[in-house]
Amino acid sequence: MSALLTSPIATRVTASRSRRFLALAVLMMPVLLISVDNTILSFALPSIARALNPDATTQLWIVDAYPLVLAGLLVVMGSIGDRIGRRRILVIGATGFALLSVAAAFATDAWMLVAARIAMGVFGAMLMPATLSIIRNVFPDAGERRMALAVWSTMFAAGNALGPLVGGALLAHFHWGSVFLVAVPILVVMLVAVPFCVPESRDRNPGPVDVVSMLLSLGTLAPIAWAIKSVVHPDERGLAIAMLGVGVLCGVAFVRRQLRTRTPMLDLRLFRSTAFTGSVLMNMTAMFSLTGFLFFIAQHLQLVAGLDPFTSGVVLIPGSVLTIVAGLVVVPIVNRVAPRWVVAVALLFSAAAYALVAVLGHHASIAALAFAFVLLGIGIGASETVTNDLIISTAPADKAGAASAVSETAYEIGAVLGTAILGTILATAYRAHVMVPNGLSGTQHTAAQETLGGAVAAATSLGGPAGQALLESARAAFDSGVTITAGVAAVLMVVAAAGALVMLRRR
Repeated sequence: MSALLTSPIATRVTASRSRRFLALAVLMMPVLLISVDNTILSFALPSIARALNPDATTQLWIVDAYPLVLAGLLVVMGSIGDRIGRRRILVIGATGFALLSVAAAFATDAWMLVAARIAMGVFGAMLMPATLSIIRNVFPDAGERRMALAVWSTMFAAGNALGPLVGGALLAHFHWGSVFLVAVPILVVMLVAVPFCVPESRDRNPGPVDVVSMLLSLGTLAPIAWAIKSVVHPDERGLAIAMLGVGVLCGVAFVRRQLRTRTPMLDLRLFRSTAFTGSVLMNMTAMFSLTGFLFFIAQHLQLVAGLDPFTSGVVLIPGSVLTIVAGLVVVPIVNRVAPRWVVAVALLFSAAAYALVAVLGHHASIAALAFAFVLLGIGIGASETVTNDLIISTAPADKAGAASAVSETAYEIGAVLGTAILGTILATAYRAHVMVPNGLSGTQHTAAQETLGGAVAAATSLGGPAGQALLESARAAFDSGVTITAGVAAVLMVVAAAGALVMLRRR
């Protein structure tokens, strides 16, 4: 035994294993940052609303512009990375993302921030497929790869959960733009480490870059998201329906093109597997539940409960920690329990979190909301680890970039829909219940009618009994919307859990 441990073969294996996990450590830097960026903005929204005065639709776009572009380009960038080299596109993406984070931090109006977020989405889309596809090629052993994917999923879920805490800590001491600047030093360290720690890999037989498919994928997602956000406004409803039609038509054209071309950008044959399709849908559902929950809890803790950003982030620490723990603990569990049961139970944890908020309604204490986030974190950490493993393990190594992009596209579509659908339900309920008094300017009246942040700013300006009445009305209207939104989300999570039992049964 001692001879074996000291033999040249054993030494090479050990060194190789150490190198693989060093590469994994470096790859976790962009994963953590991209996922933090998905949710850190939720806690910065009240500060941004006070500084830039966006209306309700623009406020949703500030949150959703980044994941929307990210979702539209992930498959494209995954295919390009397969072609030109995954390490190379990782370096390009990190450089662009760092520069645009600086631009976002110093935006002077709401639409300038939206534009910066759009550009960040372009470069962010280069990072995510590269990380998963490099893992797929660096870890050929199935056992090691499962653990590496568990670390990836856990870090992604942890980043989403830690976003509010990081944002709260920064906003307690710095300008709201600091939530973007935090990415810069970490990406600089990553850019220095990548050439030494991460091996290059690419597809040996790449297909052409399909610009038409790229435009069709964006033409599918962007109009549909815009329609969801805008259909609640009577004066925009006709255009919203038209945009929905455009999105559907582009989606049909995208599918037809992928089925007919000899080298599709997205191999839709993967979706013939019910288990693969189910895993993608459950991935999307997990992100839907997280971003939707954070969208309203961040505003409630700061603008209704009156906590400062840092204290609001501290409230969510237990849930953030258990997101990480659940993602790692589920690895040995799924070796003994069928994946469909693990994912279904995980989604029921998310359903329980929303149900708790819906039942307690206006009487939900800070402790109750913290416990609800614990339930949500356990569900998300467990489900994302399992579904990512199911998605990636079905793909050939040479096509890892495109296959990885499917998983990440599900993440980002879930993030977009979580804010768009649940945020729209919340905004609609808020507008229906808030009572705005006289004495405000036209701009202030509109802002108070549109968002809770606008109402808080208007109430501060108005002052006196009228200002206090507006503040109380806005907070009550917001919490009424939260109750409705949480009830809808709880039902959706139960339906998703049932879907997991059916769709993942063959695994």
